[in-house]
Amino acid sequence: FFAQYMPWPDLGTWKGDRWSANASARRRLCPLTEYYKQIYLPLTYSFIFVLGLLLNGTILWLSFRRTKHWTSTTIYLVNLTVADLLYVCSLPFLIVTYSLGDWWPFGEALCKLVRFLFYTNLYSSILLLTCISVHRFLGVCYPIRSMAYRTRRLALGGTGVSWALVVLQLLPTLVFSRTGFIDGQIVCYDLTSPDNFDQFFAYGMMLTVSGFILPFLIILVCYSLMIKSLVKPEETHTGGVVRAKSIRTILLVCGLFAICFVPFHVTRSVYLLVRVYHVHHCQVLKSVSMAYKIWRPLVSLNSCFNPLLYFLSGDSNRIRFIWELRHNRVACHPARKPEQIHFDREIGLGHAERTTKLQRLSSPPHPSDTNPTANPHAS
Repeated sequence: FFAQYMPWPDLGTWKGDRWSANASARRRLCPLTEYYKQIYLPLTYSFIFVLGLLLNGTILWLSFRRTKHWTSTTIYLVNLTVADLLYVCSLPFLIVTYSLGDWWPFGEALCKLVRFLFYTNLYSSILLLTCISVHRFLGVCYPIRSMAYRTRRLALGGTGVSWALVVLQLLPTLVFSRTGFIDGQIVCYDLTSPDNFDQFFAYGMMLTVSGFILPFLIILVCYSLMIKSLVKPEETHTGGVVRAKSIRTILLVCGLFAICFVPFHVTRSVYLLVRVYHVHHCQVLKSVSMAYKIWRPLVSLNSCFNPLLYFLSGDSNRIRFIWELRHNRVACHPARKPEQIHFDREIGLGHAERTTKLQRLSSPPHPSDTNPTANPHAS
């Protein structure tokens, strides 16, 4: 949240003693007309709340009621869903306050909590998507050698480390986030109060590097190596099903970053830089501020896109279940043993490889290795 009239920062506090003599003369007001927020933000957050609650609630129901055997990917995706639900449940507070013209009637504690949940969802999503990308990279490029590193135990450890890193990085937001008065109206600042902006600038840039740029580089490296492996002849590494699932994962995660994460961090970083260093350009500040506020709710769309990763990257049983739900006829189907499903998934075998393997196991043994009178097809 930004004040309707943005005070220019005191240049004497940032530029040295040579500015102190006339610093007060440089403090001016930059009028920011933000009436569009009373329509745009409530509508956007309402859409994200309804769709995100429906999709993520469905995933949790499918995971706990219909998925008997959790793979490493399922663990990552369920944690991603929990992060989305925590943030989605905080959106009604923002919908109310922006509908009331930025008036915050819920107190400072809820202000800190809502801001903390926003950044928790943002950076936990990025870290968990990084874990999923590394997991998929190992399964595609090193399907056998990486089996020891793609277990459910390590997936649980990876999610635990991700949550711990996110919480530690975001603890300062509980200090920076606060309420204040503007024109006699109490507000909940989006970043921090104007008097703490110089300290937040250093923290915000550090958070962009550690929470966004570094994980994004890891994802780019993983996907570059995956694409290099996937363009090889199909029989060298992976089957058609695994290849298709990997391509879907690459496209969806890249789309998430292109639509949600990259524009938000670019606009926020530019706003921080403009506000600190280009204080004489009021029109630039207003333009950058508007761009940041437009993209800020759009980054929350990741709460609606993340569930697609669950469905598109899942196995055929999930897709079949959704198909049967649409036709109101959930039926029981024969399934393989969970142990066999887990082994196939962990080594990255697709449907074609499983079929070939089962055919070899069910084929008649060589006459020299068994009793000639035995029935080779007996179970």
